[in-house]
Amino acid sequence: MVVVNTDVFIAYDLSKISFEINQVSKKVRISSIPEPEIKLNPDFEYYNVTSDYLNPFDAGDYNQIKRNVKASLLKKIETSTLKTNAKNRLLSELQKFYILTNSMGWVLVYEDVPIGNFSELKLKQ
Repeated sequence: MVVVNTDVFIAYDLSKISFEINQVSKKVRISSIPEPEIKLNPDFEYYNVTSDYLNPFDAGDYNQIKRNVKASLLKKIETSTLKTNAKNRLLSELQKFYILTNSMGWVLVYEDVPIGNFSELKLKQ
């Protein structure tokens, strides 16, 4: 029997946002936003693992269990709200870009579309 407890983090590395500042036209152009990063930190606990002549169990078996668990966790992440929550946090951070540029009389541009109202911002992901 294997018991797995895991911490899952989904986040956007904001330091990887590509942007250009045009001081003449007073525009901040966001050219790309990184894909979300998924980090799994599983903690495996093995119970009743016995290896004998009729039931060989070796390191390869442990590795296969870990691969199966990771694949299962990634499938569950896809159907959970974790990615949506991470995207909402990203939008919250991008709203700070919008507020700052707007308060200075500048224009925020994403994918060659000027953002006149923050609700107009549509992310590809």
